[in-house]
Amino acid sequence: MIKRINLRLQRVIFVASLVASIPLSVQAQDVRQMARAVDEHYNHLRSLQTDFTEVYRGAGAERTESGTLWLKKPRKMRWEYRSPREKLFVSDGRVVWFYLPAERQLRKTDFRKLDDLRSPIAFLLGKTKLENELQGLSKAPDRIPTDRSNTILRGVPKAMADRVSEVLVEITPSDRIARIVFTEVDGATTEFQFAAMKEDLPVNDHLFQFSPPAGVETIEGELGQ
Repeated sequence: MIKRINLRLQRVIFVASLVASIPLSVQAQDVRQMARAVDEHYNHLRSLQTDFTEVYRGAGAERTESGTLWLKKPRKMRWEYRSPREKLFVSDGRVVWFYLPAERQLRKTDFRKLDDLRSPIAFLLGKTKLENELQGLSKAPDRIPTDRSNTILRGVPKAMADRVSEVLVEITPSDRIARIVFTEVDGATTEFQFAAMKEDLPVNDHLFQFSPPAGVETIEGELGQ
């Protein structure tokens, strides 16, 4: 009698563990397919134009800025901030310029030395693989997407692990990235929301060059904000 009970119990445990493992494997497969679809979409683009909203939250403060972003292969980007104040963040793939018109100050640095949360976004148009960039890539059901039809993935960035503890990527049903949220090790978050995307528009390379106006001070090193 006891043997029968033990055998039955073992069968129940086995079936329960098998059933429990199925959603995990299905979810992992679903995440991989989603990540590959996003890779496929962006890696075939030549250029991208989108409106953006950047929200920083940290140390009891919150800052919201907005403007237009242009991306072009390889690694070219132009962030034109219009609100609440004008500023410009430009890269030709080798050099990065950060210009504050109100302060008449220009900062310049090498792209390879850039430690800025905007820099990973330049690699959307390239050979990026989300599964390679973000360790432990999985769904984030505890986070609310900006649209119910979107899905949020989370992972730990390899390239910025010393500064960023988690990245959230919100993906639309059309395999586009609607939002990216970086959580830094000190708990501060920087969120980029994207809207009104236009893909593969003809974009002149002059858009990613910068010539400082006369009398503007140029500082080489860290870009600042």
